[in-house]
Amino acid sequence: MSGNRNREIFIIPQRWVMAIMGFLAVANAYTMRVCLNIAITQMVRRHAPSQAYEDGSCPGDLDEVVADPTEISGYNWDEETQGIILSAFYYGYIVTHLPGGMLAERFGGKYSLGFGVLSTAVFTLLTPWAVSLGGATGLIILRVLEGLGEGTTFPALNAMLARWAPVSERGRMGSLVFGGAQIGNIAGTYFSGLVIKETGEWQSVFYLFGSIGILWFILWAILCYNDPESHPYISDKEKKYLEEALGRHHNSQPSSIPWKAIFMSVPLWALVCAQIGHDYGYFTMVTDLPKYMTGVLKFDIHRTGTLAALPYAVMWISSILFGWICDKIVKKQWMTVTNARKTFTTIASVGPGICMILASYSGCNTEAVVILFTASMGLMGAFYPGMKVNALDLSSNFAGTIMAIVNGIGAITGIIAPYLVGLLTPDSTLTQWRLVFWITLAVFIVTNLVFVAWASGDEQWWNSSSQDAKKQEVEAATNQSINNEVKL
Repeated sequence: MSGNRNREIFIIPQRWVMAIMGFLAVANAYTMRVCLNIAITQMVRRHAPSQAYEDGSCPGDLDEVVADPTEISGYNWDEETQGIILSAFYYGYIVTHLPGGMLAERFGGKYSLGFGVLSTAVFTLLTPWAVSLGGATGLIILRVLEGLGEGTTFPALNAMLARWAPVSERGRMGSLVFGGAQIGNIAGTYFSGLVIKETGEWQSVFYLFGSIGILWFILWAILCYNDPESHPYISDKEKKYLEEALGRHHNSQPSSIPWKAIFMSVPLWALVCAQIGHDYGYFTMVTDLPKYMTGVLKFDIHRTGTLAALPYAVMWISSILFGWICDKIVKKQWMTVTNARKTFTTIASVGPGICMILASYSGCNTEAVVILFTASMGLMGAFYPGMKVNALDLSSNFAGTIMAIVNGIGAITGIIAPYLVGLLTPDSTLTQWRLVFWITLAVFIVTNLVFVAWASGDEQWWNSSSQDAKKQEVEAATNQSINNEVKL
């Protein structure tokens, strides 16, 4: 009787409770990741622009910029040092992807994800202390540690979705969960600018977002479980539905991960390429858009926080819309899963790259620049029902490991992009930034061509494991047919 009463407490289906909490996990992870991108514009010492490159920047209306830089407090970090600081997070982020995915598959994603976000929250709270004690070096070390914690996020969530998301709901559920990144970007950029303006202290943003991350962990530990079988409050109706919808997923883990088959999989490497393209463009925008707004457009801190948040709001809305459209197309069989993934990934690659280029040629027309950057991120929302859920298509049993490989390799661009931007934009002029966006467009196009040529939305033979000789013949035949199609 008490078990039935407990089940009646939750009106929302438990798979959507998990999805909402997963959405909040990603949102929290991203607020803690991106708040530094706004805060660093106030942490460093700002100099008056020199006459040598004045023509390459927009007229300044920053009343904070003065002729005598010695009157401004802050850390004397040049653009290259700032690039290293902003990329430091991804050194740790890459390392824990694969272990996080493997742990999530073996023991469930609940605690792999939960403790990852919790550790990131604790390190975020310690950020002001690390900066005051160790300067740039202290901040770099702490950001690496934050990355170690957050690296488990996407692999663990993929492992959870493999156990909770039916194929017919995968586009919507994946778009909701992964769309939390945009809410995190919105909150991280907007509230960082607002809090710094109101308090006058950059330290406040780290205390705010670190505390929220700890609160999320408490709720996650209480409400969410690894799978429907272990959930005490799930209704019998929903449990039966998920058992039927996810019947091909085996809860007992295979004895070993088929590493050779995974790394020989052509569709996997096509997905890796798409992830590299997505991450390079995405990290360029997320990490450096605030610097573009303050350095080139000369926005003040509150305006930067507000307008830098706008593109992510549009991207979040568009990701939900694209997810609904993709599910509709697949359900009505207007496209195969493979063609749907390729189509939406192409929209999310070519469109944003073109919008970035147009923004860079809009000069100091701030309205046009903001509109084009917003359109760029809006079109990028198509990545979520495109390549972002493709790991689930390829393998439900090894979804955590696949996401770890794909997301981990893609995250290397999080190291490259901020550092490269720092090298290419020492004076933060329009001309220097234009080259940054041309490189981004080239990366988008090349990686998307690889995905369109070799990607697949079909479950791979090695998902059911592994040692059967007949299955190896199937793999060889499949890869051969793919190569023949490409030649044609």
